[in-house]
Amino acid sequence: MPKPLSLPFDPIARADELWKQRWGKVPSMAAITSIMRAQQILLSEVDAVVKPYGLTFARYEALVLLTFSKAGELPMSKIGERLMVHPTSVTNTVDRLVKSGLVAKRPNPNDGRGTLAVITDKGREVVDAATRDLMAMDFGLGAYDAEECQEIFALLRPLRIAAHDFEEG
Repeated sequence: MPKPLSLPFDPIARADELWKQRWGKVPSMAAITSIMRAQQILLSEVDAVVKPYGLTFARYEALVLLTFSKAGELPMSKIGERLMVHPTSVTNTVDRLVKSGLVAKRPNPNDGRGTLAVITDKGREVVDAATRDLMAMDFGLGAYDAEECQEIFALLRPLRIAAHDFEEG
């Protein structure tokens, strides 16, 4: 699919100017609009890289999380907690990975009602290959150097703390 033609102006800056004229200066409007547009751009670029592996970024994140666990397996509830998504999303994500042969499910021996998601050898191969490709394109953030990436992380951290993603400390 060809990339759309670039506009001869920044539409977010234009909206910011019009916003100021109508409602007054609200810097948070331009900031959130920029963040949301950046999220669209990044998700599109990253999904294009992982798509050949039968993945979405959400499925990729789940596989990475499983590779980070000591035994390559985690309770479904722990996956949702770590990825900060609803249990239904975890179930859908893991079920798609199971269908692709990248993950298996088994009863959790420590919780009679729980289920463990277990990464398969094929899943490990796919996550390693996808990770190499994502790293080669700097996860879509090639316009920034390492220091700027750290600044972005630091700038967004207070928002994540305010949302109770984790306890500061």
